[in-house]
Formats: sequence, C-alpha cells, structure tokens
Amino acid sequence: MSNQPKTAEDLYHFLDELGIRHVTKHHEPVFTVAESVALRDEITGGHTKNLFVKDKKDRFFLLTVEENAVVDLKTVHTLIGAASKVSFGKPEKLMDYLGVIPGSVTVFGAINDTGHNVTFVLDKDLMQHDIINGHPLSNDATTSIGRDDLLRFLEATGHTPLVLKVTA
Repeated sequence: MSNQPKTAEDLYHFLDELGIRHVTKHHEPVFTVAESVALRDEITGGHTKNLFVKDKKDRFFLLTVEENAVVDLKTVHTLIGAASKVSFGKPEKLMDYLGVIPGSVTVFGAINDTGHNVTFVLDKDLMQHDIINGHPLSNDATTSIGRDDLLRFLEATGHTPLVLKVTA
C-alpha cells in the first residue's frame, strides 16, 4: 500500500524549511492550458505545461515546458536519454509516483517521488524566466517560485533535473 501523497500544505512547509520564497494564488480548477490563460494577467512568470511520459523500459520522465511550447513526442526520447520513443504514463503511475491526478501534473510532484522513479526535465526556454509557475499538487491554485529556487527544491527532493531544450 502506498503512502498518502503529500498535500499543498506539505509542499509549502517543505519550501519554507528550505527558505524558498513562494506565492500561491487560489483559483477555479483548471484542467488545460487554455483554461488557465485567463489567469495570466494576475500571475507573472513562466507558466508550465507538464508531460508525464515513459519509455519501453518503464523509465518515467516529467517534461516541464512553457505552456505554449511544442514537444515532438516522436523525437524527444533522443534528447532525454530514454530507451525508446515515449508514450504517456498511466494515471495510476502518475498517482503512485507524483501523487497527482491528470490535470494537476506539476514539477512540484517531485516531493512525492521518494523512490526516485521519475527523471525531471526542465525545458531550457522555460528556465529563462525568473519566476516559474506550477500547480501545488492540485489544479485549483498556482504556486510561483524563483527559477533557481525550483532547482534547489528538486535537488532537495533528491532529483537532479535535466535542463535541456526539448521544445520545437
């Protein structure tokens, strides 16, 4: 039986312990990038889209890219070190590893990946923003964090993210 996934409150507490400044804005649940565009005027910085994918060897990757960026799923495996072309990971694995449901996928899910089953890939273009925004484990809020602090957060969860250009 898996442990209960961490909550947004657990995430905020973890960031506080690391001395990482973060700001969260609560809003109506958003399931798509299109729905979240209405929040742009209120929340500055790089807004993210997250793709949870796996290769044929069941190695999992979370690709975090700028919301409007295009990822070529036919070729991205050559960039991220996957053993084959990638396909989307199943919702059960998403919950097991990142503690989130589809529509709430986020780089902050790293806090739940205690078994280090997921490789986190941050797109180089996204990382040009000073502030990065992601769901705090649920899609009814957006948490803003500094780019360097995001890297520090991932390292603190035991993940060394790959910062690569994975978008077209």
